[in-house]
Amino acid sequence: MTDNSMHTQRQNSAMDDDIDFGYLFSLLLDNKWLILGTALFALGLGTAYGVVATPIYKGDTLLQIEQKSSGVPGLSELNQIFEQEASASAEIEILRSRMVLGDVIEQLKMDITIAPERLPYIGRLQGPDKAAPTEQHPLFAGYRDSETFVTIERFQVPERLRGRSFLLAEEEGIPALYMGEKRVAKAPAGETLMNEDGDIQLDISRWQYGGEPLILAKQPEIVATNRLRGSLEIEEMGKTGMLRMTMTGPNKARIKAVLDAISQTYLLQNVERRSAQAENSLEFLGEQLPKIKEKLNEAEEKLNAYRLKSESVDLSMETQSVLERVVSIEAKINEMKIRESEVATRFTKEHPAYQTLMRQRASLIEEKKNLDAQVKGLPETQQEILRLMRDVEVTQQIYVGLLNKVQELRILKAGTVGSVRIIDKALIQPSPIKPKKSLIVAIAVVLGAMIAAGYVLLRAVLNKGIESPEKLEEQGVAVYATVPLSEKQKKSESLLGLKYRRASKGALPPIPLLAIEDPNDLAIEALRSLRTSLHFAMMDAENKVLMITGPSPDVGKSFLSANLGAVLAQTGQRVLVIDGDMRKGHLHRYFQTTNGVGLSDYLSGQNESQEIIQASGIDNLDFTSRGKAPPNPSELLMHSRFATLMKSVSDSYDLVLIDTPPILAVTDAAIVGQLAGSSLLVTRFGVNSVKEVDAALTRFAQNKVEIKGAILNCMERRATNEYGYYAYEYGKTTD
Repeated sequence: MTDNSMHTQRQNSAMDDDIDFGYLFSLLLDNKWLILGTALFALGLGTAYGVVATPIYKGDTLLQIEQKSSGVPGLSELNQIFEQEASASAEIEILRSRMVLGDVIEQLKMDITIAPERLPYIGRLQGPDKAAPTEQHPLFAGYRDSETFVTIERFQVPERLRGRSFLLAEEEGIPALYMGEKRVAKAPAGETLMNEDGDIQLDISRWQYGGEPLILAKQPEIVATNRLRGSLEIEEMGKTGMLRMTMTGPNKARIKAVLDAISQTYLLQNVERRSAQAENSLEFLGEQLPKIKEKLNEAEEKLNAYRLKSESVDLSMETQSVLERVVSIEAKINEMKIRESEVATRFTKEHPAYQTLMRQRASLIEEKKNLDAQVKGLPETQQEILRLMRDVEVTQQIYVGLLNKVQELRILKAGTVGSVRIIDKALIQPSPIKPKKSLIVAIAVVLGAMIAAGYVLLRAVLNKGIESPEKLEEQGVAVYATVPLSEKQKKSESLLGLKYRRASKGALPPIPLLAIEDPNDLAIEALRSLRTSLHFAMMDAENKVLMITGPSPDVGKSFLSANLGAVLAQTGQRVLVIDGDMRKGHLHRYFQTTNGVGLSDYLSGQNESQEIIQASGIDNLDFTSRGKAPPNPSELLMHSRFATLMKSVSDSYDLVLIDTPPILAVTDAAIVGQLAGSSLLVTRFGVNSVKEVDAALTRFAQNKVEIKGAILNCMERRATNEYGYYAYEYGKTTD
């Protein structure tokens, strides 16, 4: 193995293992105009969207959630009862709740929609102009333009009709409400529009009808709430207890009004929530006071009655001390009971505050038991008077204490402040946050280019057309030549139009022979290279007949046959070109002759061989047309006259070229190939696939026809194509 072959093998192996980024870049470069055009189109779409898209603004407000309530100075015990931790996450959910948002929606009438029925975007051009910015515009439940100004004060519909569209128009100068084609209500402006059942009511505060009917609807509560939630964002700023509430929308004034309404509603409900706790305690104490007053009266009556009965009984110093201690403990125990009732309404029994209260009460009860044991050691009279005096003083202390608590709670309720503060009122950013026109345009251009590039790469993946000689050689076919696509060739194909279509009037115009018109064209240079290769390839051939065929139509066989014949004739060889396609052959157009007497006429026995051979007008080059289109071309080729003709012309000419129909379409080429000394298969760049070539070779092998080699025709000038004459174009010289 030579060094060059080893290098080539290593190079091919590397190409198989790695991604050929150079090829990918070249592929994109070949389609640069498609990519550029798509990017410019996307640029236009992005620009148009940026112009027509509704600008969206953003506003924000800042709230503070205090960790503990401040309470009322001097009321430490009650403050301790009512103080509680404020959870930022819980407050965020309260802000997003229907309790707050529903109240805001009802307050601002955000669930009422009214607007003309128009198409999106282009609907702006259908109706009257917008009202001047200096004029009053309804923020909610209203509509205004240069001709119409309508505001809704109240719109009430039953739940089943929420979300249904009503039509609001004017009838004889009076507002009228329709549902579908049926009129629901009608009343002068300023009066309530009401249906017969009274469940649909509409109050209009401002009526200036411009002639364009309005679509009126009251959205379901859940729909309006979800819509408001969708435009609302609430987040805690770190762990500071500061909540930032932001809202987006197309109307600056609406955003500010909604944010302020949410803040105020949330603040009021927070205060009401905390004030309600004091109210509940006041209600409980109000129920206990009459009962304690009654017990106090009973205790005083019993004490007075006992003193009258037993006359005056004085207590010793020791007994007096025990009485004071008992009274103090009893008062504390009763106070604990009241506090337990209050705490039980707010906490479970497992709560630390409740557990602490119960431990304090148990300690007092244990101390009371010890004192009761001391009392039992006193004389009976002393015990009784002590008991009665204890009941009076304890009950009196409880009663006075409850009165004090009631006063404190009333002060606490009056001075209740919420755990929420509005730090910053709603403020709207002056510039819209979207659409970001520059970003949209940039993304549109990039996206358009990516889509076009993706299409190019996908098309390259799906395209099975052969674009390199190596693909043919992998099928075991030697590539004799690669023929570039020339401008002259493109023009000739355009003259053909649909190559096999017949003109409606007269004959089709002749096709200029490129070898004569532009002998320096790269395609002709490639044919000269093929001429050299054929000189050696035909040495071992049985005869001088060369068949040129292809797997499918439109591969350029006729172009190659005609021009190759001319190139061969220029070397002094006597060449005969035969149009073997008796169905749709058009070689006569290249030689500017008529399709009169030809091959079919000879094979059918109407003419002799010397009668069908015509001079082409080029030295050493003769031509035989296809003749009249026969009904049975394959059968005619199988006739012995065709074999006789091949032997005769092979003896008379240095080379005989036969242009045949595509093998995958008809079987003519397989018949001709059995009499030809050599055969070449023409494939077109990017058109014929490897499967087509393989099928054609199989078809020829089944008919015992050997394909000597292949011609890759119409090689296009691409960045991905590094093969062929384009890389070595030799410029023309001038004298």
